[in-house]
Amino acid sequence: MGDKGNTTVQTIVGVRFRPAGKIYYFEPDGEEYAAGEKVIVETARGLEFGEIVTPNREVPDEQITTPLKKVVRRASPKDEEQVGAHRAKESEAFATCEQKIAEHNLPMSLVGAEYTFDGQKLIFYFTAENRVDFRELVRDLAATFKTRIELRQIGVRDEAKMLGGLGPCGRPICCATFLGDFQPVSIRMAKEQNLSLNPTKISGLCGRLMCCLRYECEHYGDSRESLPDVGSAVMTPEGEGKVVAVNVLRNIVAVALEGGEQAEFPAEEVVPGNSKPDDDPKPDANHRSEGNGRKHGGQPGATQGSPRCDEG
Repeated sequence: MGDKGNTTVQTIVGVRFRPAGKIYYFEPDGEEYAAGEKVIVETARGLEFGEIVTPNREVPDEQITTPLKKVVRRASPKDEEQVGAHRAKESEAFATCEQKIAEHNLPMSLVGAEYTFDGQKLIFYFTAENRVDFRELVRDLAATFKTRIELRQIGVRDEAKMLGGLGPCGRPICCATFLGDFQPVSIRMAKEQNLSLNPTKISGLCGRLMCCLRYECEHYGDSRESLPDVGSAVMTPEGEGKVVAVNVLRNIVAVALEGGEQAEFPAEEVVPGNSKPDDDPKPDANHRSEGNGRKHGGQPGATQGSPRCDEG
């Protein structure tokens, strides 16, 4: 533990227990660890095997929950063999548990099985629409495996994270590859980016809104601040008009001019108008092609007015 100015800092390492899992902080206890090293750490459920993903670094006390548990030691080849043996037994345990669930006729779907590092506990992860009384199932499993049994109900997003799969983009889903924590995602983010609001188009394998809707949300919000609002009166190189659409990515503003025509202008050529047009100009079916070469006519996919993504 150190002191930088008036801020107390502590040296930590970040450990992950499963691929793309949450990162937990531990005290390195005076040792230097590099990313990728396998370690044995002390956790609330006993000793666990994990991988260093954040090497030694100092963080302010307010960013961590103290007291931190310690890294016990580096993992040995024997430790890794033990973990491998547990992983091999988990597949058998999974199949047995599925059979027991069917025998007890319980409305639950098994997702995964996991042994703790010391092999003293076997954890089964499952999903269910409602609460399930699985006490008889636990007793049956404990008699079968001769170890402590824990059944843990998880949500559909955690299920997708554990099982993995391919997203609509054709790539492995984000939560199973690099997302450590789930962040809130709202329908406003899809509206901000002018995406289809069809649930099948913006939902992931879990059935919830795709996590990637959040990735560009901040950029859209920041870029929109420099663009005029849809419906506002503006002055363009071709005269006054009213904004009918904006394209955030291209930084283009579509304006309905007073003459009834619609044209697109770079955002820097559009300034707030001094007067408001009398009526809402209507796009003209006969788009003007002469002039300075600016594109006229509506822009498919131009972003209509919508609230900032950080409002909801």
